[in-house]
Amino acid sequence: MSKYTTGEMAKLCNVSVRTVQFYDTKGILHPSELTEGGRRIYNDDDLHKFRLICTLKAIGLSLNSIKSVFESELSGKILTTLLTEQAKLLTGEIDERQRQLEMISAIKETICDKAIDPANTILGIEDIMEKKNKVRSKKKLYMIYLGVGVASALGLLVMVWLVISKIWWALAVYISAALFGILVSALHLKDTMFICPKCDSVFKPSLRQAFFSTGNHKIRWMTCTECGHKDWCVLRKQA
Repeated sequence: MSKYTTGEMAKLCNVSVRTVQFYDTKGILHPSELTEGGRRIYNDDDLHKFRLICTLKAIGLSLNSIKSVFESELSGKILTTLLTEQAKLLTGEIDERQRQLEMISAIKETICDKAIDPANTILGIEDIMEKKNKVRSKKKLYMIYLGVGVASALGLLVMVWLVISKIWWALAVYISAALFGILVSALHLKDTMFICPKCDSVFKPSLRQAFFSTGNHKIRWMTCTECGHKDWCVLRKQA
């Protein structure tokens, strides 16, 4: 079995040496051995795992989620399901872009044709723009998650300030608005479907699970409503 230094691992996976060291510090990828001088030494299994980590990171999984998945007894099945769902998403995006290209070609031919139909051409362009807007909406979803995190931190600071200032009516209004926002978010999450890594069932979480579950927009820590197994469940991509 081959052995690799930190620098060799970084070069093989096209990342910086600091990244390899950081993953060791985070407890995601420990070296197989350490030399007497404290140098990290990795083997082929470590290299395979690190490449998988880099792939999962590239498709949007957080380092904490990756670490949690690897610690699960069903890590292999969770990762397989996760990659399958991501492949469905990418395939759908490719098909959508291909349809857009075909529509653009058809519209260009129509414009060059003397028997042009302006109404149909406009409808075709509007259809293309609508599909582009859907793609932009997916990108906005990531920004929403970031915004929720920042807003939560700021909200806590505001609550502390209101308590210190003893502005009780404002505090009551603020808490009511915050609870309403949390309820709406939980109800939205409850409408999404998740895949259990143990029984492969597709289920909807309860409102309590939706409210208290941890994770991100790809996997969340939940209890399957079908078999009762608690683990990282993969968000099912909508068709």
